[in-house]
Amino acid sequence: MGSFSLMHWLVFGVIAILVLGGGRFSNLMGDVAKGIKNFKKGMAEEDDAGAKREPGRIDAKRDADVVLDPAAERARDDR
Repeated sequence: MGSFSLMHWLVFGVIAILVLGGGRFSNLMGDVAKGIKNFKKGMAEEDDAGAKREPGRIDAKRDADVVLDPAAERARDDR
């Protein structure tokens, strides 16, 4: 009694398309597909960036925000 059959879901889907219009669903599915493509592209770029970097080599772009301050290091070591 609590679960719906496939026929119930099909009728519900047809009514929803009739009420909301088919164009909205088409646009929504197109946007979802674009989002998935962009996600996959971003994941592939991240994998490529990790594979191209040599182990032990400093990545200037990734480590650009790291600032080494020798005076701060000495002050920390003196404690």
